Amino acid sequence: MLTYLIRRLFAVAVMLVVIILAVFCIFFLIPKWTGIDPATMFVGKQADKESVEAVREKLQLDDPVLIQLFEFFKGLLVGRDYTSGGDTTHCSAPCFGYSFRTEQEIWPVLTDRLPVTLSLALGAAVIWLLIGLTVGVLSALKRGSLWDRLAMTGALAGVSLPVYFTGLISLAVFAYQLDLVSNSFTPFGDDPAKWFSGMILPWITLAFLFGAMYARLTRATMLEVMGEDYIRTARAKGLKEPVVIGKHAMRSTMTPVLTLLGIDIGALMGGAILTETTFSIPGLGQAVLKAITDRDLPLILGVTLITATAVVIANLIVDLLYGVIDPRVRLG
Repeated sequence: MLTYLIRRLFAVAVMLVVIILAVFCIFFLIPKWTGIDPATMFVGKQADKESVEAVREKLQLDDPVLIQLFEFFKGLLVGRDYTSGGDTTHCSAPCFGYSFRTEQEIWPVLTDRLPVTLSLALGAAVIWLLIGLTVGVLSALKRGSLWDRLAMTGALAGVSLPVYFTGLISLAVFAYQLDLVSNSFTPFGDDPAKWFSGMILPWITLAFLFGAMYARLTRATMLEVMGEDYIRTARAKGLKEPVVIGKHAMRSTMTPVLTLLGIDIGALMGGAILTETTFSIPGLGQAVLKAITDRDLPLILGVTLITATAVVIANLIVDLLYGVIDPRVRLG
């Protein structure tokens, strides 16, 4: 396992370098090649030529590509200095630059919103895993029954209905009409109870969507696993059905579920844009939506790198969990 872990960590490091290179090209080189000037975007179209040239000098946009790439990596690792005339501004590591609109460092903005998005993603993931696995396993064990048909119909509805529809309906019923939960976001440090009341509807709304997909995946995988030879052998040896299902069938069933979970949680770390917008949650999703509207490239770049890094790390954790739930992976 140690050798496997070292090999995977090396692969993760290489993947992150490739991702950073790709992001650098997308956000710094392609706009330049297509005639879009980041310096003009920074100061605005109405700015005079001297202001644009000052920003271009400060952002080092006229430097050779390799120097820009070196400075970009250097900024991520140890920070970098932006010099304009006699003034020098230091951007602490990891440096994603400065916002085109607020002229603030990007990293503090991201770290301020990241815990909100993290709490949204993890809270919803716990709910959708419990619902998806339970419904999927029961549907597979009761294949063709009334429960199976109703559960799969509900799962189809969950996959089909968009988040903004279920979110607005749940807000209208449970927050405004019945007044059972809060209709606004409250930071956890201000009031934990009110924070939970404000997060429960976003959690359930996300869980309704993802839980439906996990229920269908779990059902399909469980049906396939229950027909395997080692399941028949376990039953022939006299093992009780709960042991056969819980110890043998569920391990194989969890493998594709974990794969999908790693991708979903990693992707949600970039912000659940529709959910955060529907429930007015100040997470990364709302930040990147505003950044896209304002064409704020550094903020978009920061969220993109965080999302990519989260997906890579989540998949690394999933790969390690494979060996825990399935002995065949360790033997392989």
